[in-house]
Amino acid sequence: MLPPFNVLITGSTKELVDAFNPGIGYALAKEFLKAGDNVIICSRSAERVESAVQRLREEFGEQRVWLSILHTSGYESAPPLQGTKCDVREGKDVKDLVAFAQESLKYIDIWINNAGSNAYSYKPLAEASDEDLIEVVTTNTLGLMICCREAIKMMLNQPRGGHIFNIDGAGSDGRPTPRFAAYGATKRSVVHLTKSLQAELRMQDVQNVVVHNLSPGMVTTDLLMSGATTKQAKFFINVLAEPAEVVAEYLVPNIRSIPANGSAKPTYIRFLTGVKAYSQIFSVKDLLSAHEETDTCLKIESAVEEFDLIQML
Repeated sequence: MLPPFNVLITGSTKELVDAFNPGIGYALAKEFLKAGDNVIICSRSAERVESAVQRLREEFGEQRVWLSILHTSGYESAPPLQGTKCDVREGKDVKDLVAFAQESLKYIDIWINNAGSNAYSYKPLAEASDEDLIEVVTTNTLGLMICCREAIKMMLNQPRGGHIFNIDGAGSDGRPTPRFAAYGATKRSVVHLTKSLQAELRMQDVQNVVVHNLSPGMVTTDLLMSGATTKQAKFFINVLAEPAEVVAEYLVPNIRSIPANGSAKPTYIRFLTGVKAYSQIFSVKDLLSAHEETDTCLKIESAVEEFDLIQML
């Protein structure tokens, strides 16, 4: 495949987590647009889609951004950015999303499954409400399955095939996620689902549709910040978390290189590796040691021992 690519990103309309930081899906959309690609963003909220598109119009210009909440027809050429409403938990919505993509861009080269939820609730499972558990599981697991199913079906019918990227999260490596156990369990299932889909496609001798994992690491998003209630968590966030735009600047070129190189090999693209994380932590410790901040250094060592770092990656 040659660029520009047609890209679809679910859960991609959170413009600002705070006064400065966008959500990771929105940041990815911006970075693909900067690279000259065509992008479809979506959200279960029509208002959020409209707001995100308006902000992108301000940055990229009216001629580069177009919005449609409902299906449209009659466009001879599609604008670089398009937005539509879609609840990934609903099969009909995702089918409509595929139809919207085919009508607007004819095909999708890169589909990124970013939509996710923690119900913004950090508490022991025994205290979780039915509504919170249903929100987390239906969005992160059922929604991902539906999106993968429809993306694969669409790409199997595209002569050029396509690439699907499933975003992981805390718990994806199998380590415990206390106070957000349901979220961690669903993110563990992301890796399993990806591997199973890779195996299914190999069994069918499909070589031009590939499913990958994408790991943004610790991103300064509302999901992460809502759980930063302990000293240890705040320390790791301060040292390791990066703004979504910084992460997107790293991830997007790596994502684009896969179809550009014609690769048919599944990949796991990671922004923050374990080695990089420990290096950053202990570089802070070394800096403090140089300034004879012994008590703080001991607290860092204790925090690393008490807090399972990798569960936050």
